[in-house]
Amino acid sequence: MVQIEIDNGSGFCFGVTTAIQKAEEELAAGKTLYCLGDIVHNGMECERLKQLGLVTINHEEMKQLHGVKVLLRAHGEPPSTYEMARENDIEIIDATCPVVLQLQRRIKKQYDTCPDAQIVIFGKPGHAEVLGLVGQTESKAIVIANVEEVKQLDFTRDIYLYSQTTKSLDEFHRIIEYIQEHISPDATFKSFDTICRQVANRMPNISAFATRHDLVLFVCGRKSSNGKVLFNECKSVNPNSHLIEGPEEIQKEWLEGVRTIGICGATSTPKWLMEQCRDAIIPNP
Repeated sequence: MVQIEIDNGSGFCFGVTTAIQKAEEELAAGKTLYCLGDIVHNGMECERLKQLGLVTINHEEMKQLHGVKVLLRAHGEPPSTYEMARENDIEIIDATCPVVLQLQRRIKKQYDTCPDAQIVIFGKPGHAEVLGLVGQTESKAIVIANVEEVKQLDFTRDIYLYSQTTKSLDEFHRIIEYIQEHISPDATFKSFDTICRQVANRMPNISAFATRHDLVLFVCGRKSSNGKVLFNECKSVNPNSHLIEGPEEIQKEWLEGVRTIGICGATSTPKWLMEQCRDAIIPNP
């Protein structure tokens, strides 16, 4: 009989857990609550909270609201969002992750101190967290998605490098090495390791987990940045790894001839969803 193991280290990180708890507390009190953007990059968890009454909005829709409560998710927001809330008499329920909040403050302080330097953020362009970070610099920070894009920097000018909290530690180090090799002797280069260890520490753990199983089902919303990083790590050590958003995506042919199945996920993956995937394979284990 096939054995299924759910990775104990997978599931919501501290920041996501706190944001969802704050949303549930407000909704349990019977209050109308809006959330600016998806509270978590997982469609099924977003749908669960929608059923409880959470209304997801975008920035344009927020501009039309007055005198309501709006939750800011763990990713954080730029200063302009708080200004809009003040102008529209909106009460902010701030669930910005403390790690992200600290990073925002560091970047703002750096920008205020050295406004003419290149503040560089290793991150995904357009990602909610990255938009919040860039907003601390009056939108002057340079966002690079990978090592290749580092070449666009001006190596004759000072560079201060930060990272989105959920990026790959290895790639961040490769970017640092490239800049160190090319920076002018007359320019200053400083890098700040701002990658969240709740994500980074999952890399070796999930790698070890993936090697233990014949088949790995990585449960994750396809918009999750850290999910892509963690899934790629699974795939690198176990080619028989598949990214799925829910149990309906499990294909029967994957299960043929396997003795052990590992189910894991991202920091945005709820435990109940991983359990649903297990139950779809072996009902009521």
